[in-house]
Amino acid sequence: MANKKYYVVWSGKKTGIFETWEECKKQVIGVKGAKYKSFPSKKEAEDAFKRGHAQTTNPPTKSKTKNSTTSSRAPEQPDSTYIEESISVDAACSGNPGLMEYKGVYTKNGEELFHYGPVQHGTNNIGEFLAIVHALAWMKEKNSDFPVYSDSKIAIGWVRKRKANTTIPRDSSTEHLWKLIDRAVKWLNNNTYRNKILKWETRFWGESKADFGRK
Repeated sequence: MANKKYYVVWSGKKTGIFETWEECKKQVIGVKGAKYKSFPSKKEAEDAFKRGHAQTTNPPTKSKTKNSTTSSRAPEQPDSTYIEESISVDAACSGNPGLMEYKGVYTKNGEELFHYGPVQHGTNNIGEFLAIVHALAWMKEKNSDFPVYSDSKIAIGWVRKRKANTTIPRDSSTEHLWKLIDRAVKWLNNNTYRNKILKWETRFWGESKADFGRK
């Protein structure tokens, strides 16, 4: 069972602390400049709500003491807001491998642009990879230079290397998936694109706009 999370909404239809992603999503999806973040405990969420978004996502760095042997540099953080004019993709998989599907949405308002699945014998990484390539091909047809957001470092790496480094076997049960994977790899090797592929920072922005809400 997944650990419970608490969601702080600093800017949205309603502000406050929400105990489920479904409640939080209603306050932030489609809201320009919405600011929200998840926390592992109610106490942390309450403290963060009191501090405010700026102080929580950009805490002051501590100066280095004379006896300190470690760097006092704050961990690198993304911009406080994401690019609304973009496509967000995400995948969901029940099991590994299991029943897999993916989709792409317009980040600004969550409007679904494409959806594939569910299909058997997939993995989350495969779904994330196929979703990114689907978004790139979809935008090339429409001559769009929107960036693509994915919360999967692995899938982003596969796209940049133009290779799906999956370990699922090639057999009759996975033939349908391998046709999609091979087609996606072929597309990457035969096409150029100007769209940036960006990491969706769940820690700072909450769940991806394409999230299936099954956490």
